[in-house]
Amino acid sequence: MASSAAERPAPPLAERIALHRRWVGTALALLTLSAWAWLATRPMMMMPSPAMVVLMWSVMMAAMMLPSASPAILLYGRIAAQHGSSVGPSSHFLGGYLVAWSGFSLVAAAAQLAASHAALIDPMSLRTSDTVSAALWIAAGLYQLTPLKRACLAQCRSPAAFFARHWRAGPAAALRLGLGHGLFCIGCCGALMALLFVGGAMNLGWAAALAALVAFEKITPRGDRIGRLLGVAMIGWGAFVLLA
Repeated sequence: MASSAAERPAPPLAERIALHRRWVGTALALLTLSAWAWLATRPMMMMPSPAMVVLMWSVMMAAMMLPSASPAILLYGRIAAQHGSSVGPSSHFLGGYLVAWSGFSLVAAAAQLAASHAALIDPMSLRTSDTVSAALWIAAGLYQLTPLKRACLAQCRSPAAFFARHWRAGPAAALRLGLGHGLFCIGCCGALMALLFVGGAMNLGWAAALAALVAFEKITPRGDRIGRLLGVAMIGWGAFVLLA
């Protein structure tokens, strides 16, 4: 029995790819839904601890970014399957991606705590003052027009080219690749995430709207061009808020 099991041929490529897609897609869906559910059911706290603030930001980033990152993660699983790997490398890639956004969450949490200490943010709604909001709108809009934004967005919109340049086999390489892709995503979307402070850092409706904008930029055929037009609109809106 053991001998026959050991000699059993590996499943064909199409079957391995389908298995990867099924397992990885299910895991991504469960992680995303769990993150949104946790955010929706968390108790409100007047003065959460710094550790809780970091945790809230980390879960929020996972909830917002995983949907738009799913095509890249699934593509990584497909390539891994073509190289004969199991589902394991995809989990390492996902882990590296989430580590990158956890680092961003540390910075965002520190900014929130500093703004609260300086009375620049409402402790209940976690919204900034009109002046700070206007500055965030303008800064985010200007960043939409920069070469750095375009370069990072191009990596997110074309993950196949990114994988072709940086592909290495093994769990450690998968972790590094996920971390690198996550850093490009931060370069692409970090300024937009700062707009969470405009509508309320833990306002789920506002977070969902920003997540939809991120997905639109990354996935749709003309998302990069529309993103630049939105950048101009953000600058205009920020100037209007500032003058008004």
